[in-house]
Formats: sequence, structure tokens, C-alpha cells
Amino acid sequence: MFDTLHDQVRQSGFAIVPAATMREHLGAVSVRDFSAFADSWNALDLDQYMADGGHYRRRRHAVFNLNKGVLERLPHQPHYQSRDYNSLNGGIERWFTSVKPETTANPVFGAVVAACRAVFELDTAANIFVEMHQFRIEATPGETGQPTPEGMHRDGVDRVLVMLIDRVNLEQGVTSIARPDGTPLGAFTLATPMDAVFIDDHRVVHGVTAVTQADSDRPGYRDVLVLTFKIQASSD
Repeated sequence: MFDTLHDQVRQSGFAIVPAATMREHLGAVSVRDFSAFADSWNALDLDQYMADGGHYRRRRHAVFNLNKGVLERLPHQPHYQSRDYNSLNGGIERWFTSVKPETTANPVFGAVVAACRAVFELDTAANIFVEMHQFRIEATPGETGQPTPEGMHRDGVDRVLVMLIDRVNLEQGVTSIARPDGTPLGAFTLATPMDAVFIDDHRVVHGVTAVTQADSDRPGYRDVLVLTFKIQASSD
């Protein structure tokens, strides 16, 4: 089922997966358990580390070790990126509120991780450092939301999944993929819950344009799940 996606990532550096295909890959949990999974995005805390002074981002964070297909949650720790990868907010340890245990226990999370393992062919590798990020980007009458305020970037890992959880009352939010030299490779909008993109972080950079409210009288927000995978060692 995942061979085509794996080939796309290997050949192009990324694979865009529409929601209908993602639901097919995730199976029954995508219908049975997704609502409860998505509801956890309503309990994110404000990101206190925005160097641009913005108040548009809420998030939670968790870390794991993936060892030959077995995922183990690790004690909570800070998120760190060097300024080489995040010129805006990098260079410091950022302590975000921990992802709730019931969120990672939800079968949707396990199914998404299994999809990443298959697409990225991770089950033969040991000690893969996995980070889970829950993001909510909010747009208000006085402030646009910036999904990637650092601009086009790499995350400084090996593989990345970005999956839309919800998108409410927004305009824009276009995702662009390019080669590291800036050559455009594609642009698209994650518009339907479970739209996703699988990324080889070594081969491409990515970014998302600012989001604004479609109707200024209603809340506007973009919820995404981001999983990153950094391979520490491989089996013999």
C-alpha cells in the first residue's frame, strides 16, 4: 500500500497525500477515533518563544525513541534547533507543554506513526529520535498567523510528516516545496483534515504562507500534526 508513496519520496523528496488516500492508509481508526484525536488540539498552550513577538501559535510537544519498529515515549525534554535550521527561534532550548498521554494513546497516533514507518522504511533502523508537535496557528483581526515564520527551511532531521488536523475560517496557508537552492518543486494547500505531506528533509526545503481570517467575526485557525524522525544508528 505504501510502496508508491515511498517511491515518490525517494524520487522527488516528498509525497503529497490527499485526505481520502490517507484515510485509506490509516484504516478504520481514521473514522472511529479521529474526532477525539483532533479534539486534543483545543487544549494547546501559547508558544512563549516567538522571537517575532507573535501570539498566533499554540503547541504541545513529545519525544520518543523508535527502535526497529517499536515506539517508546521518552521523558519530557526541550525542543532544540540550531540557528542553521531556524534563524528566528533557534539556538535555545524551548520547553513546550507535554502532549497529553491520552493523545498519544489514541489509535490514530499509532496508525500515523505506522504509516511513517512504512513510507520512510524505518523499521530496520535502531534509535530513531522522534518528535511530535501539535500546532495551532491562529489568525485574528489584529494578527495574521504564520505557520512557518522562519520562512522556507529544513527541520534539521531526516524525515518529516505534516498532516492537517483541521482548518477553520482561513484564507491562504499555501505549502511550498523547493530544492535547497530555491528551485520550486510544488505548491499546494492542506485543506481537508488528514491531507498530508511526507518529506525527505535532506533533499527539500518547505514553508507555508501566512493565514488570515476569511470572516473577521469568526475564529480562524490551522491545526497540524508534525512528526520528525532523526536516525541515530542503524542495525547491522
